[in-house]
Amino acid sequence: MSQPRRTSRHRAWTVLTLPALLCALAACSGGPASSGGADAAPPAQGASPTPSGPPGTLFDTFHYSGPDDPSLTAHGWQVRTDGGGPGIKDTWSTSGAGFPSDTTAQGGRVLQLQASTDGTGQGTRQVEVQSTGKNLFTGTFAARVHFSDKPTSGRNGDHVVQTFFPISPSDSSADYSELDFEYLPNGGWGSVGPRLDNVSWYKADPPDRVSNTLKQRLEGWHTLVITAMNGKVTYSLDGKELFTSSGKYVPREKMDIHFSNWFIDLPFTGGPRTWGMKVNWFYYKAGEAVSYADVQKTVDGFYSAGTHYINTVPKS
Repeated sequence: MSQPRRTSRHRAWTVLTLPALLCALAACSGGPASSGGADAAPPAQGASPTPSGPPGTLFDTFHYSGPDDPSLTAHGWQVRTDGGGPGIKDTWSTSGAGFPSDTTAQGGRVLQLQASTDGTGQGTRQVEVQSTGKNLFTGTFAARVHFSDKPTSGRNGDHVVQTFFPISPSDSSADYSELDFEYLPNGGWGSVGPRLDNVSWYKADPPDRVSNTLKQRLEGWHTLVITAMNGKVTYSLDGKELFTSSGKYVPREKMDIHFSNWFIDLPFTGGPRTWGMKVNWFYYKAGEAVSYADVQKTVDGFYSAGTHYINTVPKS
């Protein structure tokens, strides 16, 4: 059984500095893509422009210095700080977002999402990083994600949700669309964990969705792929197909990408604890169903070329 729908979210937009704004406009308009990410050096005067990369492609290895890095905003990402749900309302914070080195990750860097709580609303911090382009529709969505089965510190037992999903910019949209990977190591909403839920939504309120649950412990790195093509959506984990939806349960409008780590409820006090989730890279190919093997081959090629960021997806 799929989980109840998350409550409404409201977007809080970050004001761009002039250099970041110019960079963002260049990226969104299909201008030269950065091949060096946050730590790339500018090209020498008179050098040829950096190739923009394959058309209809968004790729990021999250090589940023922190939530306030201008390149993060310029590349179309935002760390959520507004109110609303899901989970413990009004607890979204930039404090849990970071971009540390990680020897277990391809390329040695990750987006780190740390949710923490002491069992009280005041002592809870949830974390979400989302794209802001509103321009991802059909095609292939892929990410290498590290799930956690236990907290990095403190007592186990929280009903935590570690997620990767494209979603409509507004819950109230007439063409609402959402495609979920949600990992619940300890279950929630009355269910027992561990469980990985895949959910395709047609309507947020009242909830109208179809879902599938994989009851398996998934501590560690996994490649999550969603293909939305030709009237169906297919979810796969490390190349193994898990679930397919069709009919009305397919994307009907362009979406943003979200990575989120949050708590369903606060089942006990019991002192502070922190839950970690990591993202190695994100890849999107517009209008094409890309196999798991070809996703990894393409990503390997980007890493070999030293490419940390590409965005050639049309703005609209």
